[in-house]
Amino acid sequence: MTKANGRKAIFITGAASGMGRETARLFCQRGWFLGCYDVNVEGLRSLELELGADNCVVRKLDVCDRADYRAALSEFASHTGGTLDILFNNAGIGRGGPFESQSFDDVMAVVNTNFVGVLIGIHEAIRYLKATPNSLCFTTSSSSATYGMPGIAVYSATKHAVKGLTEALAVEFKAIGVRAADVLPGLIDTPILPPGVAANAPKEGMFRAIPPIEVAKVVWDAYHTDKLHWYVPPEIYELDKAATLAPEQTRDGMANGTLFAQLTAATSP
Repeated sequence: MTKANGRKAIFITGAASGMGRETARLFCQRGWFLGCYDVNVEGLRSLELELGADNCVVRKLDVCDRADYRAALSEFASHTGGTLDILFNNAGIGRGGPFESQSFDDVMAVVNTNFVGVLIGIHEAIRYLKATPNSLCFTTSSSSATYGMPGIAVYSATKHAVKGLTEALAVEFKAIGVRAADVLPGLIDTPILPPGVAANAPKEGMFRAIPPIEVAKVVWDAYHTDKLHWYVPPEIYELDKAATLAPEQTRDGMANGTLFAQLTAATSP
């Protein structure tokens, strides 16, 4: 008998805190078997205590290490009978500042974690997803994938890449019975934010601070529907439309500081 004991299974990277941790909690409450992975060992230990060892596999994983990722998936699949209902590519880092001032080590750390790690995860997990009816490859993109965001240019570029990859794989994977989707969160109150950002965020509009449980709910909903892009909050879609329809106006609005104010006012209750 496998440890999953017939339960549906989700493999979550970046599970020790924020959106990943809330997703683990939600899916555990709803009877799923969890694989929880992160570089934050202490966070994983506390999560395992909270969820119960019978409900999860908890393991340190650097998503940039392909061999270790392969081993983690193999270990998890040994508990599920070789199936994987959801791969949640959630691990990410944020290092900002003017591009000209960033060290190239920081640039590549963001690229490797936020995009190369996603590529590794999907490439290594696809055989388990193919073996599971109605499986879902779900990835955390960002509102910064709607238009290139100044101050987080490399982060924004990786999230554009994730969004484009998801769109392409959603088409390709239909032939093998696997679905692909992503979430484009706005300002989520997680440890990735610099201190004070969430507390000083607007109280209304698309750039208000959102609790990470709202992203966890989206992961759940994504498994039960066929929607491609999920915006948290939903008003982020307005920014995506504006950037697509008028990229030069979006650029100029960002440069003079009016864009976010206009969109926030337009989407506030």
